[in-house]
This record gives sequence, structure tokens and C-alpha cells, in this order.
Amino acid sequence: FLMERKTHVKINRKEVMLAKLRKSCSCTPEKLKNFVMDFLPVLRWLPKYQCKEYIWGDVMSGLVIGIILVPQAIAYSLLAGLKPIYSLYTSFFANIIYFLMGTSRHVSVGIFSLISLMVGQVVDRELLLAGFDLNDDAPPALGDGSLQNDSQSNTTAFNLTIAGMNAECGKECYAIGIATALTFVAGVYQVLMGIFRLGFVSMYLSESVLDGFATGASLTILTAQVKYLIGIKIPRSQGHGMLVITWINIFRNISQANLCDVITSAICIVVLVTAKELGDRYKHKLKFPLPTELVVIVVATLVSHYGKLNKVYASSVSGAIPTGFIPPKVPHFNLMLRVAVDALPLAIVSFVFTVSLSEMCAKKYAYTIRANQEMFAVGFCNIIPSFFHSFATSAALAKTLVKTSTGCQTQVSGVISAMVVLLVLLFLAPLFYSLQKCVLACIIIVSLRGALRKFRDVPARYHVNKVDTLVWVVTMSASALISTEIGLLVGIVFSMLCIIVRTQRPRTALLGQIQDTNFYEDDLEYENLSSVPKVKIFRFEAPLYYANRNYFLKSLYRLTNLDPNLEAARRKKYEKKEKQHLKKGGDPTANGLGIGDTTLQLVPKQIDFQALVVDCSSISFLDTTGVNTLKEILKDYKDLNISVLLACCNPSVIDSLKRGGYFGKDFGSMQEMLFYSIHNAVQFAKDQK
Repeated sequence: FLMERKTHVKINRKEVMLAKLRKSCSCTPEKLKNFVMDFLPVLRWLPKYQCKEYIWGDVMSGLVIGIILVPQAIAYSLLAGLKPIYSLYTSFFANIIYFLMGTSRHVSVGIFSLISLMVGQVVDRELLLAGFDLNDDAPPALGDGSLQNDSQSNTTAFNLTIAGMNAECGKECYAIGIATALTFVAGVYQVLMGIFRLGFVSMYLSESVLDGFATGASLTILTAQVKYLIGIKIPRSQGHGMLVITWINIFRNISQANLCDVITSAICIVVLVTAKELGDRYKHKLKFPLPTELVVIVVATLVSHYGKLNKVYASSVSGAIPTGFIPPKVPHFNLMLRVAVDALPLAIVSFVFTVSLSEMCAKKYAYTIRANQEMFAVGFCNIIPSFFHSFATSAALAKTLVKTSTGCQTQVSGVISAMVVLLVLLFLAPLFYSLQKCVLACIIIVSLRGALRKFRDVPARYHVNKVDTLVWVVTMSASALISTEIGLLVGIVFSMLCIIVRTQRPRTALLGQIQDTNFYEDDLEYENLSSVPKVKIFRFEAPLYYANRNYFLKSLYRLTNLDPNLEAARRKKYEKKEKQHLKKGGDPTANGLGIGDTTLQLVPKQIDFQALVVDCSSISFLDTTGVNTLKEILKDYKDLNISVLLACCNPSVIDSLKRGGYFGKDFGSMQEMLFYSIHNAVQFAKDQK
């Protein structure tokens, strides 16, 4: 039987587009109000804030995150290649802006290790190109406005033309100029992606790609911090292969290790790891996480200050951290042009991490987020702070988990965290002058535990899916051994290639009938299947398109043990030989040839089936090549008196076959060629003479 298709009303797309455009361009007070409230979601939920129910959890989680945020912000400044004050600015503004614009109640947006690393790599590259020395302990730039370099001290200065005026810029000024320009462009990209609704690009970053990228970047972060751990002075490596070059330099200079830094690092790592492990083990008994990082920083700062570790043992320290806010400044347009390409992967990674964490929290606590608004929120968390000497931000997994575990209810907790950072910015920042850099490096390295533990999951991941494991390994290796941006690109391209390869060489099978049922399954995978006499049932588990056409035909010919083209050629030769033999007056043999002329190649095969059923249940679509391929096998098998029947085609495949002329001009033979189940096709084939 043939089911009757519904008649769909043809939609005038032009009229629909014009109607949407008119609706979008119209402006009414109600629409303006909705636009403002959608753009600033805080206006919707803050008036409904249940103070008695929410305030305690928000205050507690805000204080805990603020206490964690301060040491992490100071530490991550090492990754970004910037002064700690800029990390504190970033943490402050990001929390305030996301409070106004974010749709997630629990995500913690602020400074993030991977984003800081990506910013730092661009900053270091541009500093080198401008002629600056990347030595962390070099004094501030003093140059005369020309581009010059002195090997003894960092006296390079850079001339920037701003609004027609020349402005001299030293190393620190140029570094934050690069970072803010990069951040501004990344924010603009994110806002544009939100306007044009390009959030779907995050779909191309699979879990394997993201995990591999995070693990590879974590290895790079770990490598960059080793020199601080042991207190050696080596140049900051740039470009591809940074990880290998850095380790070579570390081993070359290992004899110059600072014993004071080594001992301090060992003590700090033991304390931090022990506290983290105990916290994980007894987290169900603790009301909030132990502020281990803050305790370590306070104790280490006191020991360093009163022990005069910088003067006596030449231990590298954070140095002066100013208080208050630097006057806002517009990011330099010329620098934006230099970093426009680097900002694209930064924007995508920042958005993907934020949205994935937002969706995770929304699913866990049963509410919804708007991915497009999240794009705007993250974009403005980059654009606005870039005027206030801040760099790129993103949601951070570790702080988000802490936030949810300490009773967070809304983004009011983000405001509390911002107030804690503000307190440090206004009053407490100078107290961290004597804090050793090796202590900050320890905090960074211990924070990478989660990403580095992914190596332990490789056997389980391999057991679940070998292809995903290969994607993880390739992405991780490229991110660590080449560069983070290249690694991300390699991961995306490689995962897409894996999908293409899997559709190019999909599973194929001949099916047998399950005894006493109307169902059919793979003959090689299941026992006790019975073959159907005179009928072959072929399954192809992928779309049929130009890239896998040849594989489809080869698999079909191999499994049915019949190539219709070769068989047709063999029959033509057979007929020609027979005619020649009869003309000579010879008597045909049982095979139609004389005994001396009989060759195996010319004898027609004894075909053991009269119908071929193609199970199309796994064929999701056909392109032009796919339709022509089915038409080709229909014709070739028809020449051998074998009928080709299609079963379980979805509506889009049927439409493609109709448009391609597979069923003829009037679709008259459609009922004899197309069936809605394999069993119907088999029964039809059995009934044929």
C-alpha cells in the first residue's frame, strides 16, 4: 500500500521575511520596555527577589568566592603577563556587568586560567615584536620615544599615535594596551555573534574537543609556571612549540634554581593539595570550602616580609600594587587591527565555556537561560571593562561549583564578590608587595588539578568511544605542543573529519529474518537468523551522498557477491562466443560453448537471488549523486532480471527520489518499488514470479 502524503501550504518566504522585518522595526512603548528588560534581565528578577529566603546564601557564597577570587586574580596575572592590579579590575567589573546582563543565577564570571593564558600569549608576542624585554624583573621603560632595546635594562619605549598626538608608552603601558584592545575586539565579536544569532558555532566544539583543549592548555600553563616554582630566570618562550622550548630552557638552567623558592613552593603545594583533598573528602560536612589559598597567601606574605626573602635570598616578589582606579582609557584602534585575528578564538572559547556552564546550572536547578543573551552578557563583560584597563573574562568551572555548593541563589552573590575585590583594590592591595611569585605559581598549578585529572579518564573514555578518545588526544597534543589557538582549530577540524570519515565508510550489512517474526537484523551480529530464499536485504547505515557513493556500490557488490556490470560484460562475451561457435557449425555444449573454448571468465554466474531489498532506514538524506546511484543500480540489476525494492525511506528521501525521476514521470510504478517496511518488500518479492 502507499500512504497518502499531506498537502503542505507553500509559504511565501519573502512575505514572511517582510512581516518579521516590519515587526522588528516597529517601536511601541511596550516593545521598548520588553527590549530593555530583555537586555538587562536584572530588571525582571531583582524586584521579585525574596530577601529572607535568598540573602543568606547569596552573601555567604559571595564572600567565599570573593575570598577565593582575590588570590586567584593576583596569581592569574602571571599567566596574562600583566600586573596584578589589572586582574583585580577584571574580576570587579565582570561580576558587576554579569549581575546586570546575565541570565544564569549561579555562574561565576571573572578571570579564568585558559583565557588569561590566551591573552598572555598575544601580549608576549606583541611585546617582543615591539622590542621589549620579556624579563619579568626588568625595570619600567624609560625610553626617549624611539624604538630601541638595551640588553642590560628594559629601556624600550613605543610611540603610539592617538587622535593625532604622539604618546610614549613603556612596557607595562603597552602590555595592558594590547590586552584591552584584544578584549575589546573579542567583546565586539561576541556581541555581533549575538546580533546575528551565531551561537550555533558552539555546537562544533564537542565535549572531547573542549576537554582536550582544556587539558592541553593546562599543560602549557603548568609549564609556564615551573620557572617561578624553582626561581630561575629564563626567557618567556613564544610561538609554536613553546612547551618543549620552555622545558629545554628549564633543564639548561636548573642549576640556577633559587633554594628559597623551591622550599616555599614545596611547602605551599603540599598544604594546598592536602587542603583540597580533605575538602573534597569532607565537603558534605563543610558548610563552605576552606579558604586555603587566602590563608597561604597571608602567611606567605608575612613570612616573606619579615624574613626579607627578596633582599636576603633574591626571591622574586609581586612588587607594588597600587590602590584605587586608574582613569578610563579608550583601547587603541591601531592595536585592535594587530590582534583582530587573535580575538576570534578568544571570543569563541569565552562564550562556549560560559554558555555550557550556564546550561549545566540551569538544568541542575530547573530554570532556563537565553544563550543569545549570554552572548551579549559575556560580550559586554569584555567591551565595557576594556575601557577600565581590564582583560578578557569567562565563566570558570571551579568557582561556579563553589558558588553552587555554598548556597548561591542569584547573581546578588556576584555583587558581594565584587565588593570584596573592591575592598582589596581600595585598601588592601599594597599589603601583597612581599608576596613571592612562586606562591602564586603554586596556586595556579594546584587549580589545574581538575583538568590534569582528565588523563586518568582516558582508559574509560577509550572504552566508551575510541574516536572521541582520538579527538581528545589530537586536540590535547596540538594545544600543548603547537599553541592553544592552533590546538583548538586542529581539534575542530579533526572532529569534523572524523564525522566525514564515519559517513564515508559506514557499517553495511546483509540482513536475515528473525525466526517467527516480521523483523530483520544483521546476519553477522546475531545468531539464529534465517536467510530469505531468492532475496538479498542490504542495509547502509549513513546518508548516501557524493563522498560515499563508491563505498556504497563496493559494499553492495561484495556482500551480494555480484557486480552487475561485470556480469553484464561476461554475458555479452558469452553470447558473442556462442554466436561465433555456431557459425563455425559447432554443437553447443551444456554451457553453450565447446569444451575447448570454455573459460571460467566467460561462463555466466548462477545468480542465487531475484530481488534486492535496500533498507533505507539509516539513510537520512540523498543528494543528486545519491539519487543517481540508486537509479544506476536499479537499471543495472534490471538488466539481470533482478528487481530492486526500497524499504523504510523517510519523507525527505522519498521527495529526493521523486524529484530525481527514480519512480518515472508519473510515479506509476512507485507502489512496486517503495515499501514502508522490509517485511512488506520481502513479501512482494516472494510473490513475484
